[in-house]
Amino acid sequence: MRTSFRSTAALKLRDRDAIITSMGIIFRVYGYLHPPEGYVCDVEYAPSNIFQSAIPKAFRRGVSDKTYYKFFEDEGLRFIRQKYPQYQVFHEPLQKKIVGVKKNQIKETRKPERKLQKLVKQTPADELHEALLDVLKLVTSATGLKTENFGVFGSLLHGFYHPRFSDLDFVVYGKPQLKKLREYLSEAYESANSPLKNEFEKPNVLEGKKWRFHNYSPQEFLWHQRRKLIYGVYHDAKSGRVIKVEFEPVKEWNEIRDEYSTLRKITRLGWAKALVRVTDDAEAAFMPAVYTVETLKLSTSNSARVENVQRVVSYVEEFRLQAFQDETVYVEGNLEKVETDNDVFHQITLTRCPNYYEQTMKLARL
Repeated sequence: MRTSFRSTAALKLRDRDAIITSMGIIFRVYGYLHPPEGYVCDVEYAPSNIFQSAIPKAFRRGVSDKTYYKFFEDEGLRFIRQKYPQYQVFHEPLQKKIVGVKKNQIKETRKPERKLQKLVKQTPADELHEALLDVLKLVTSATGLKTENFGVFGSLLHGFYHPRFSDLDFVVYGKPQLKKLREYLSEAYESANSPLKNEFEKPNVLEGKKWRFHNYSPQEFLWHQRRKLIYGVYHDAKSGRVIKVEFEPVKEWNEIRDEYSTLRKITRLGWAKALVRVTDDAEAAFMPAVYTVETLKLSTSNSARVENVQRVVSYVEEFRLQAFQDETVYVEGNLEKVETDNDVFHQITLTRCPNYYEQTMKLARL
């Protein structure tokens, strides 16, 4: 019998919080749907004594000159499964192990909001630290939001950023706060006097990058990314540098609902192609992004009779904030049957899988 996990108070960690194990491996808590014994995670960094990457941008130098390497694409997944399979948790509804950390394996945790508060109170140590404070002041002054509504993740959270090359990676907590932030960024990106601009404003942002998606063109990608507004660049007059700025949406504690205890089974049925209308986008900004939809057309590779899908769920960052209420979108992905305590329905899921680059979600007409 499964142990119930019904209290959100028991969920001490949330999306973007960091877990460090005794091996020094740094994991990022992924989303809000976790089994009782631990947390579903992405593996982000590992110390150089156990992992080294051939990718130049993977290198990180930490405190006391300790070096780390960042994982890209499916590197982390393969690393865990091949070398450290103990860092997996059993997902009962899926009936399989996925990357994660059990509670008794946690040596240390790092929280984005706490790290930011420390950085705010300190005298700027370098030009990136100073730029971080400048951007935070700019945003909070314009929106009325507080520093407590934000955090930092990535190399800033872990203290191995490079002052001249690292980006500014913020977390913004809460749906109302995200709404205010996006409204401000929409105006700022259009203002000639604003030092903040849309990262995807210029089409050459993809130059030199190999495009792999089969059903999603670079032009479609750029169009969708621009309107998400959470990706920007900051023209820092003090350092003369253009710094990438990202605002990752994370739920406030009172917005988190435990669904794991009521989820019974998820069954993969095959592949689906669908034309759907978004009827609810309230969860579209978070990971995973969830879109409640009305099915307009549906084609499946499965012999089972499925007439409609109720949700599109994306664990793929490319398709977060991809569509908004009342928009019609084309979707290709994994067809799943979901059984809960109170309902049975079908959904299309976009996730890391063998057909990763065949997946898509885009407006039916641009």
